[in-house]
Amino acid sequence: MDPTKVIPSSAHDSAFFTTNSGAPVFNNNASFTVGPRGPVLLEDYHLIEKIANFDRERIPERVVHARGASAKGFFEVTHDITHLTCADFLRGTGVQTPVIVRFSTVIHERGSPETLRDPRGFAVKFYTREGNFDLVGNNFPVFFVRDGMKFPDMVHALKPNPKSHIQENWRILDFFSHHPESLHMFTFLFDDLGIPQDYRHMDGFGVNTYVLINKAGKAHYVKFHWKPTCGVKVLLDEEAIKVGGANHSHATKDLYDSIAAGSFPEWSLFVQVIDPAEEDKFEFDPLDVTKVWPEDILPLQPVGRLVLNKNIDNFFNENEQLAFCPAIVVPGVHYSDDKLLQSRIFSYPDSQRHRLGPNYLQLPVNAPKSAHHNNHHDGAMNFMHRYEEVNYFPSRMDPVRHAEKYPTNPIPCSGNREKCMIEKENNFQQPGERFRSWDADRQERFVQRFVEALAEPRVTHEIRSIWVSYWTQADKNLGQKLATRLNVKPNF
Repeated sequence: MDPTKVIPSSAHDSAFFTTNSGAPVFNNNASFTVGPRGPVLLEDYHLIEKIANFDRERIPERVVHARGASAKGFFEVTHDITHLTCADFLRGTGVQTPVIVRFSTVIHERGSPETLRDPRGFAVKFYTREGNFDLVGNNFPVFFVRDGMKFPDMVHALKPNPKSHIQENWRILDFFSHHPESLHMFTFLFDDLGIPQDYRHMDGFGVNTYVLINKAGKAHYVKFHWKPTCGVKVLLDEEAIKVGGANHSHATKDLYDSIAAGSFPEWSLFVQVIDPAEEDKFEFDPLDVTKVWPEDILPLQPVGRLVLNKNIDNFFNENEQLAFCPAIVVPGVHYSDDKLLQSRIFSYPDSQRHRLGPNYLQLPVNAPKSAHHNNHHDGAMNFMHRYEEVNYFPSRMDPVRHAEKYPTNPIPCSGNREKCMIEKENNFQQPGERFRSWDADRQERFVQRFVEALAEPRVTHEIRSIWVSYWTQADKNLGQKLATRLNVKPNF
């Protein structure tokens, strides 16, 4: 074996203990001391290395999506959509692409119970022949806010109180009382869907609007939908208390055990499509992340299937160090002008560089499986083996060239520099329609959850009145029920 070709891997473990540099360790049980009782000698390099390494075993926790579980598998194209995109991994039916998927809760800490009411992350990394594609979404099709400027404040409001470190509804309701666009998201969060039974029985959505571009350069707006073949199942409030009390990692265990038993989770991928030439004809803005595209006028079109058939080998390497970024796309897929997506393009890789280091894309779980080449050299934790002498471009000494040109986003971009809201806010129509689509029992559970949140002592009368007014504008019956039980009048 050529030692210069060996990459760090447990497949090349020695038969005895060594230091990180490979020096043999003849005693891994006792420190070097002065005599049998000590004190300990600072020159015991192995002791210092062992403790220092242990002190650094944990990397900074994700600010959001800290609690999660991963699995590996493949994506297979089942329906031809080459009329919509030139993406290589979608080039024809039957094409398979390896993937790794991470499910997560959004707000709570790394060790928090998986039964808490919270959105769930649904992130898929496709290892395509043209580089990676990260489709980073949630189990709800909409989001709380439509502009990334609000994201840090939103997370602060949803996170625990910085004084008591307790998540409190008065902070959440206070912040979102300034943002009626959040009502649609609350019809999902406070609905029965707010606590999925586990990760296998929940939908996934790309949430943001993307752009698909075909070989001719024609662009379409697109939304991505994952539908579990085993159906959507939830935990009602009392069930969640029992399940979480028995095992705070129930969803992680369910995912791992199902795959180990050969019962592989599967989802079907669908897309909704809008021609940019028709984006103004709807009652909503197609780039508004607080809106869904009605399926009766924009039907779901099947694309393929996602199968998770392999558990990860190491939780730290393939879950904690697994990093996603909506900016990572492939030819044939591009970003829309969706305000939230545009800010996520910067926020995600910036967060990963802080958490994992500037070379986080060299970590095996994040690195592309396809050949790749650039001049991004050096930096902390760079373990790319390089031997070339030319690290600049262009050069007559290096044969590397530009890739073949591929179609890019042709949708025009123009306008004045402005800080303003979108024209079609329409904050109340879709939340009201969603509430009215439920049966009476489901409506009652939603009302009761919101009453309990608004009834908390530190929620002021003004905030209660504002929320009652919002829900009244969405649905008069819903607003009246809240007003009666809380003994408040709408604040119009």
